[in-house]
Parts: sequence; C-alpha cells; structure tokens
Amino acid sequence: MSITSGAAGVADRIRNATLAQRVTSAAEAVKHIGPGDTVAISGFASGGTPKVTIPALAERIREVRAGGTDFTINLLTGASVSSDTERLLSEVEGIALRMPYQSEPTARRRINNGQMDYVDIHLSHVAQQVWQGYYGHVDIAVVEVAGITEDGELIPSASIGNNKTWLDVADKIILEVNSWVPAELEGIHDVYYGTALPPHRKPIQITRADDRIGQPTFRVDPEKVVAVVETHARDEASALTEPDAVSKAIAGHVLDFFDYEVRAGRMPADTLLPMQAGIGNVANAVLGGLDRGGYKNLTCYSEVLQDSMLALIKDGTVAHASSTSLALSEAGLEEFVANIDVYRNHITLRPQEISNHPEVVRRLGVIAMNGMLEADIYGNVNSTHVMGTKIMNGIGGSGDFTRNGYVSMFLSPSTARNGAISAIVPMVPHIDHTEHDTQVIVTEFGLADLRGLSPRRRARVIIDKCAHPDYRPMLNDYLERADAMPDAGQTPHLLGEAFSFHQRFQETGSMRG
Repeated sequence: MSITSGAAGVADRIRNATLAQRVTSAAEAVKHIGPGDTVAISGFASGGTPKVTIPALAERIREVRAGGTDFTINLLTGASVSSDTERLLSEVEGIALRMPYQSEPTARRRINNGQMDYVDIHLSHVAQQVWQGYYGHVDIAVVEVAGITEDGELIPSASIGNNKTWLDVADKIILEVNSWVPAELEGIHDVYYGTALPPHRKPIQITRADDRIGQPTFRVDPEKVVAVVETHARDEASALTEPDAVSKAIAGHVLDFFDYEVRAGRMPADTLLPMQAGIGNVANAVLGGLDRGGYKNLTCYSEVLQDSMLALIKDGTVAHASSTSLALSEAGLEEFVANIDVYRNHITLRPQEISNHPEVVRRLGVIAMNGMLEADIYGNVNSTHVMGTKIMNGIGGSGDFTRNGYVSMFLSPSTARNGAISAIVPMVPHIDHTEHDTQVIVTEFGLADLRGLSPRRRARVIIDKCAHPDYRPMLNDYLERADAMPDAGQTPHLLGEAFSFHQRFQETGSMRG
C-alpha cells in the first residue's frame, strides 16, 4: 500500500471483520470518555500521537463545560505528544493530572501555576507504576496504529512508547487507524510481552542493539475495542534547525573524546559502543558529526531517532538503530518515507520499558548523551527546572541512561538568554542527576572528564573547561573562598551564597555580577 493512498486506502488497513464493524467518527468515539476518566494515549515525541480523537475530545470537553458540568481527565502518555494535543486539552482546562512528560507552553504554564498536577518520572518506570496502580484505574486508551491484521492484531505506527501497556490495562480502547503511516513500516517493530512484576521477572535477552525478542504487532482483546476511527494525517514534525557554531563546537569536543577513549582502549576502534542521544539540536549535531572519524557499523540504543540518524544509516556509518519512536523534522519525515525500504532494515522500534530498560542499557555499555539546563561546579545536574522551581519539560529518559550508561555525558551551551544565564553555577537549586552519575560535561568551550576526580578537582575542571569566560572569575572566586573556610569539608560551599547566581538573575535579569 502506498503512503499516498487517501481515504479509499484506509479501509484496506482494517483487515479484521469484527473491528471493521466498529468504525465510527471521532466525535462519536469520544462519547466513551467521561469526566474524571484516566485516559492513556499513544505518542512519543509526537510520533504516533492520535490525530483526530484528541481534538474531538477537547471540543466535547468545551461543550460539556458550556452546559455547566465540570470535565477533566487524567492524561497518561509515552512521553511528549504533539503540541496540539496538549494545547487543545489545556486551553479547555481539561487535564487534571499529567504524566510522565510534557513539552507544550500552555500545559507548562498551568503546571507551574498550580492548575494542573504533573508527575515527572523516569520513562522506564511508567509501565510498572501503571500496572501497580499508582495512577488509579485506566478507563480508556486511545492508540494510533498503522493497521489491523486479519486476526485482530495491531500494526504499530511511528512510535511504540507505552502502547502495549495501555492496550493491556485499559477497560476500553479507541483505535485510530492512520493510513498516512507507510504500509512498509509493518515488521519494523519488536513488541516484547515477557515483562513481569517482581518476583516473577526474568532477564531481558538483548545483547546487541539489533536483537529481536518480541513480535511485530500488538495484541488486543477485541471486546475492549469500543471504536475504530479512520484517519490519514502525518505526524507533527519535530523542530530542528541547522547546527550553529555552538552546537558544532560541542559536537567537536564529543568526537575528540571518542577518539581519546579509543586510543585509551576503553572503546572498540571502529564501532565504539551503542549510543543514546536525547532530543534536540545539540544531540542531532553530535550524531551528525560521527561520519567524520571513519567509524563504521555503529549502533544506537536510544529512545528517539532524529534526522541525523537517517543520514548515518544511509551512508553506512550506523548499521542499526534501536528506539521507541521517530522524532523527525519535515525534511526527515520526507526522507524517511521516500526511502523506507532502506531504513526498515536498519531500525527497530520497541516499547519504552525496553528501549529505556536499565538492565539492557548497562549490559550493552551505552554511551549516554543528554542535554541539561545547568550543572554546578561539582557535577550535579538540573535538567528540568528553571531557577529550581519552574518545570521546563521533564526528566524523560535521561535518568534511565545516565545512571546506567557506560559513559554518561551532559551537553549544553555555556550560557542562555544571550549570556544572562550561566549553565555552570555554584550549586544547582534542583537536582535530577547527582555528581555520582555525571561523568562528562561538555559546552562549546570544552569537555570536563570527571571520572576519578574528587569534588575539588571536579570543580576546577568544570570551571576551567566548561564555564563561559565571563563567569569563570565569579565561579573561581566562589570556590576559593569556600575552600578557604576553616571547616570547608569534602565539598566546599558558601551556604549563604550557593544560590546567589539565581537570586541575582531574579533580581536583575542577569547572573552576571
């Protein structure tokens, strides 16, 4: 089936006679969702987010509210979803609780204003916590799929996320069958059904990034499917820009580090080790530069794949990439669709409880590369809260990979807000990753390798290598005065000044002295 097939091709995607009888409109489907329901939806970094059911739900909430009845839901997802999804539901004040990740300004404002409860957790923990009932009962799941087989199994779309769990635990299910998703995507997925809660767990049998341990489809109880909605709509593109000078400089330091590790005998000379990179322009630039060093047959074990991964697969630098979702720009989506026969042989999409599984990450020796908002002089990292209090996005999968990676790296420009904010501060007011998990910090000015260093030595290296020159004198002054205190201790701090950079910014609009 061609990707360009329109509405006439949608019916060809529903090959099960029973479920074909449940095709209805989105407006009818959302009548199965009521006030107070816990609703789990598909989507991870916008890939695979339902396209028409959620806008219809937002409109239903608006109409019910206009009639004087309160209507909110608890919203569970894989990670971030399309920006329209969160915006539409937030604008009608339809979300009471959000979990586990968000990235949309309207929702973010409501969370920071105390109008929406938000639970920020490691992505590898979501499925287990839902099974254990931490978020109550899941009333209904809305899951996008690429098709339904003759025997009623579901062909996943551009992400898997937590969909296996949602289909298992939800009382009722709405399926969106999206004929925009290339039919050739069938078979790219590896859905594992062997996970269990303690004490019945077994080892996850993945020893290579391209190992397959599951099946290519989701199972579903047809009796739970209350509606099937047809759609033909593309995924929302991820926002990516061409790498700027700062991103290129960070990428250069990372690639030099890889060369150093190879010379030291800590990584294989040609293939390095499986790589994970968070989403964003810096990570995209780092991965995009991997073809410069003559590396071949690299592998990726990550949670999202961005545009740079497609280029690396196409030129032979990357042999296989494992993920739970595709997070592609407009150009990346076009490239993926145009050459899907190439990419489907080099990509595996898994449930996020497997793509982010700590056991697998540790076994494979993954090189973890993630972004941060700020780090302090001892290596503690804040990746979620602006000024320590206002949530930006969420921890996502960075903790899954950082704590368990063979090498754990954090990448960031040295400043933000045109230099008014330093990414290196005396003490971070919110800690997502402790100094014990942070091994390498990189900015455009250099790379601080913290492995084997005591706190004082870490501080010197971070300031000298990573801080912006405008802030180095202030940071060195802080460290010297803290170290000179009679009772300085193992990790010297001036408690009365530890958050002075942040206080100064709140008072003056700049962290500069």
